[in-house]
Amino acid sequence: MAKKVSLNQGSIIANVVQILGRRIVLSEVGWDNETIASIIELGDEDPDKPYLLPGFIDAHVHIESSMLTPSEFARIACRHGTVATVSDPHEIANVLGLDGIRFMCDSAASTPMPILLGAPSCVPATPFETSGARLDSEQLARLFENRQAGYLSEVMNYPGVLHEDAELMNKLVLAKRFDCPIDGHAPGLNGEDLKRYAAAGISTDHECSTLDEAREKLAVGMHILIREGSAARNFEALHPLIDEAPERVMFCSDDKHPDDLVAGHINFLVARAVAHGHSVFDALRCACWNPVDHYDLPVGRLRVGERMDAVLVENLTGFNVLCTWIAGQKVAEHGKSLLTYHATKPVNRFAAVPIDTSDLEVPASSEQIRVIKAFDGELFTQALLRTPKIEHDKIVPDIESDRLLLTVVNRYEAARPALAFIEGFGLQRGALASSVAHDSHNIIAVGADADAVCRAVNAVIEARGGIAVADREHVELLPLPIAGLMSDADGDSVAARYAELDASAKRLGSPLRAPFMTLSFMALLVIPELKLSDRGLFDGRTFSFTPLTVTP
Repeated sequence: MAKKVSLNQGSIIANVVQILGRRIVLSEVGWDNETIASIIELGDEDPDKPYLLPGFIDAHVHIESSMLTPSEFARIACRHGTVATVSDPHEIANVLGLDGIRFMCDSAASTPMPILLGAPSCVPATPFETSGARLDSEQLARLFENRQAGYLSEVMNYPGVLHEDAELMNKLVLAKRFDCPIDGHAPGLNGEDLKRYAAAGISTDHECSTLDEAREKLAVGMHILIREGSAARNFEALHPLIDEAPERVMFCSDDKHPDDLVAGHINFLVARAVAHGHSVFDALRCACWNPVDHYDLPVGRLRVGERMDAVLVENLTGFNVLCTWIAGQKVAEHGKSLLTYHATKPVNRFAAVPIDTSDLEVPASSEQIRVIKAFDGELFTQALLRTPKIEHDKIVPDIESDRLLLTVVNRYEAARPALAFIEGFGLQRGALASSVAHDSHNIIAVGADADAVCRAVNAVIEARGGIAVADREHVELLPLPIAGLMSDADGDSVAARYAELDASAKRLGSPLRAPFMTLSFMALLVIPELKLSDRGLFDGRTFSFTPLTVTP
């Protein structure tokens, strides 16, 4: 049961957690407008009083993946004690370029939560897919000059760094000129290549999936962001780092769907860290302190003279949030946001035309095909060779073998769908489709038969963006009118509708925890082994296209 808390406008008595001092002291904290004016120590920790901490920070998140605008993301996240985010807008940038980033800036400006936006380094992510925009170093310079960007977003093109691609090098130099951090993205990179990547000035990585990989990246001077999102989940593998290097570890979600965000945020990771036996001070250093240092965030850390950015929790085990303050303003209390919903005018780019079932036919032409193997909770896939199921001289899905049809449809111009087959989604019937398909955000769909895939894709096209479930003759849809990525509705409504579609996907047979999130990454070419772009099947190990069929 939550403790009763007596609050007034400018002061509170609570157990104040001093993270670097590793002390907990009953204190009275007073603030004048947004600034903490005094912290008066009253005595030893009182377990009957609540605990006041610096607020939680998500050190790397693509807000677009929540399907909410930045202001609505903030309205929901502050319920969980989140007071700031470090946010890479490269999802909307791949669709709308600088116009998309300006949309994010305008929305972020309407909330008191500091949302540090990055300058996307890789738009498009690769030259092997069709995107809606291209951002060069001159365009990024405008973002830094206008203070619309505070860091260079994840450098996914690590081969470009290693081969000193001229345009990519210009972007790194640009970030250094403005004294801004450079975020990394280098799954599996090690050895001399890793040393060269880090030496280029890249200071973080959120793609580690093993402890050995993370330790090697720490050894070359990088900071490790422990990621726990809706699809990629690395906390269990990496949490020992909280003890080993608490000064160079941060927490992030990377991609978090709306139903997960409504349930909890960084507060959940702190609770898990403490449950695993880590010091509460080290866990809070990762969650509240290190991101402020690394990204120079305008966020207070519960010290006199700094902003009143804080969270009041019931205890230091469950971290149940009682209140959240940002710049002295109480923004959430007892699970309810006190921020206002802001209506948004949608912006979009969508030129796809409806497809026909015949567009999804694959002629039988070999004894084996390459198949993508997807895994729950992982962005990596496995490349398999399989004997296809053939009917009427066509390669068709094989439900008994969990081998489904996968397609990516160009959303920016009329083009034939790219086709492949995938295992791991488990659908027994029907299809899923989405205009959220990292990173170029063409339309991606998976299904048990071509007719269902066609109906799901066309529902998304008709809505000019959304996620859809096709089951027999019925199609359910969550429209995403903002760039085909985000809804213009309030967060709770979006979360409820998303949860309905997620449940429908699981009724079709999918065992995946987050089938739509996993689907969205099946077009992310920069993470091996095998993915599908709108131009064809792509081998992430050789960084080149590869045919679906294997020539004998």
